[in-house]
Amino acid sequence: MSSDQALNAALLRSDRFRLEREADWLRLEEIVAKTEKGKARRLSDDDVLALPTLYRTLLSSLSIARENSLDAGLIDYLEGLALRSYFLVYGTQTGFARWLGGFFGGGWSRAVRAIGVDIWIALAVMAAGTAIGFFLVAGDADWFYALVPSGFADVRVPGASEQALRGTLFGAQQDEGLGVFAAFLFSNNAQVAILAFALGFAFAIPSILLLIHNMALLGAMLWVFAQRGLTGDFLGWLSIHGTTELFAILLAGAAGIHVGRSIAFPGTRSHLQAASDAGKRAALVMLGVIFMLICAGLLEGFARQLIDNTAGRFAVGGAMLLLWLIYFFGFGRGSQRSGG
Repeated sequence: MSSDQALNAALLRSDRFRLEREADWLRLEEIVAKTEKGKARRLSDDDVLALPTLYRTLLSSLSIARENSLDAGLIDYLEGLALRSYFLVYGTQTGFARWLGGFFGGGWSRAVRAIGVDIWIALAVMAAGTAIGFFLVAGDADWFYALVPSGFADVRVPGASEQALRGTLFGAQQDEGLGVFAAFLFSNNAQVAILAFALGFAFAIPSILLLIHNMALLGAMLWVFAQRGLTGDFLGWLSIHGTTELFAILLAGAAGIHVGRSIAFPGTRSHLQAASDAGKRAALVMLGVIFMLICAGLLEGFARQLIDNTAGRFAVGGAMLLLWLIYFFGFGRGSQRSGG
C-alpha cells in the first residue's frame, strides 16, 4: 500500500470514528460550555443525569483514538474536552439549596410539560370517574353507600334536606360535618397519589382504575348536594383546597400513566431504557406532587375555616388553580426541555 493510500485509509477511519461518536461529544461539549458560562440552571434534568455517561464515553473514544493513531487534531480536541469535563464531573457538587432552586426554577415545570399527553389522559379518566359516580347514584341511591365510606353517611346522604346539607357547608357545623370529610379526602387523596404513581409500572391499568374509583366517590357526594340545588356551594367549599389537591392527584396519575405507557410502547428503545427515562421524569413530577399536597393540607386546615362564603372560596380556589397553570405551562419555557 502506497503512502497516499495509507493516509487516505487513516483519514477514512478517523472520519468514520467521528461520525459514529460525534453526537455524544457535541452534547457533552454543550453541557460543559453552558456550565462554564454560568448557565447550569438551563441544563435539563436528562442532561445532568447523562453527564457521567457522556464523560465515560468520551474517555473511551479518546483511548481508541490514541491506540489507533487517528487524526492528531481529533485527539487534541478529545483531550481538551476531557480536561474541561473532568472538573465538571468531579469538581464541586451542586448543593441542596442550588438543586432546590433549579427544581422550582424550571425543572419541575419542564418535567410536567414533558408528560403533557399523559396529563390529558389522566384528566379524561378523572372526569369519567366523577361522571360514573354521579350517574350511578342518580340511577340508584344505594350506590352511594357502596362508594362513600359509612363513617361519612350522616346527614350527607341521598334524600337529605337542603337545610341539613347547607349546614354542613357553612357556619360552625362544618367543623363537625364536611370538615371531617375534608380531612378524610386529604388523607385518601394523598394515598391515591402515591399509589397511582407506584402502580404505573403495570402498564398504567391499576393507576387508571384507582383514579376512576377515587373520583367516583367525589361524584357520588356531588350528586347528594346537586339534588338540593347546592352544586355551586359544594364546589366552592371544595375548591379552596380541591384545585390544588385534585391537581396533585392529576399529576400523580399522569406520572403513573407515563411510566406504564412508556413500558407498553417503548418505541425504538428497549423496555428497560424506556422505563428508566420515564421514571426519571415521573419522579421529578412526584416530588412536586408532595409539595402540592402539603399546600392543599394548609389550605384545607386554615383557608377553608376562615372563609365562610362561596364567592370567597371560589376566589381562593381559582387563584390557586391559575397559579399552578401559569407555573406549569408558562414558566421555565426558555430553558431546555427535560425530555421527550
